[in-house]
Amino acid sequence: MNKQLLNTEIQHFINMNLKEDPSKLILKGSSFLDITIQEIVEQIEAKKKCEKKLPTWFHAKNIYYPNKINIEQTSSEITAKYKASLISGNSIIDITGGFGVDCFAFAEKFKEVTHCEINTELSAIAEHNFKILGIENIKTIAKSGMDYLYSADKTFDWVYTDPSRRNDEKGKVFLLEDCLPNIPKNLVSLFQFTNNILLKTSPVLDISSAVLELEYVKEIHIIAIQNEVKEVLYLLEKNYTGRLQFKTINLTKEKDQIFNFNLIDEEASYSFPLKYLYEPNATILKSGGFIEVSILLNINKLHKHSHLYTSTELIDFPGRKFQILHNINYDKRKLHKLIPGKKANITTRNFPETVAQIRKKTGLKEGGDMYLFFTTDMEENRRVLICKKV
Repeated sequence: MNKQLLNTEIQHFINMNLKEDPSKLILKGSSFLDITIQEIVEQIEAKKKCEKKLPTWFHAKNIYYPNKINIEQTSSEITAKYKASLISGNSIIDITGGFGVDCFAFAEKFKEVTHCEINTELSAIAEHNFKILGIENIKTIAKSGMDYLYSADKTFDWVYTDPSRRNDEKGKVFLLEDCLPNIPKNLVSLFQFTNNILLKTSPVLDISSAVLELEYVKEIHIIAIQNEVKEVLYLLEKNYTGRLQFKTINLTKEKDQIFNFNLIDEEASYSFPLKYLYEPNATILKSGGFIEVSILLNINKLHKHSHLYTSTELIDFPGRKFQILHNINYDKRKLHKLIPGKKANITTRNFPETVAQIRKKTGLKEGGDMYLFFTTDMEENRRVLICKKV
């Protein structure tokens, strides 16, 4: 951590060049003694990534940034606040602290927050920024969170962890047991220091596999921002034996879409397309709660594998809503008659052709106010639903 980067002149240079091309800045070189242009550009690139993701950090003065990869991997401010809203108590330890965004959010809900980060430079950066942001109840520890737990000889109300999803041998990983630290392997040990664990994973990790790898999972939270799934959270409670609850939330500019459910051992209801069509948001698609959507919202599925729903009356739905104007066979001539301007937004669900293949065959361009769903109905017929947004 080069604290000379915090000098007033260099900070001014960083702020004045946020919109400049980094490669051009590097070619010009540094006009500051003992500071390379590469170090300055690294600060610029990392800060730019914080403008929307971490606005509190972006707008604060004298924030020190790690490399942009660390910023890409950290929680966003909005998802960190959501995590903090789920839990509270006197003490929490983050055993994979990173840049410290989650700890910053936890500091509002807990009396004592412990931030463990094995990367000593990143630990120092987080400690500096906590001071700049006026946070006084976070203790930073520059060592492995698991090692600290064994040496600290104390318990916490909560343990939080965001395991690294890469390792030297496998690169990107898709199972919890391949993450660092290996939470399934260390679960018994972790429960020696707490009764409650909050685990964050990437959307890439498979939920059903994670549940099998873990024990005592009480809740699974799936968080999306503008219909892009960002995080999956697992709340574990020591010796919990109750039903697993799924909680999904899609944070949008208009209205947060929430759908919570327990797994239901029943069959969904099915029908041919009715007046309205519903497409679940990304959090529901990730959760796999397709039967639960049908039963709890009292709407019909089009097909077991289509994951589209229909009803005669319009309902408040956690996803996109459409009015069905036409329900036709897949016929190029019919489409051209019914689609003015040959422009439409195309979605495929349980259909043998891709969007690209359909556009090539039909000549339909992207855009316009019409929405076409190429899908399969309950009797295995290939159908095109021509819709408008509600």
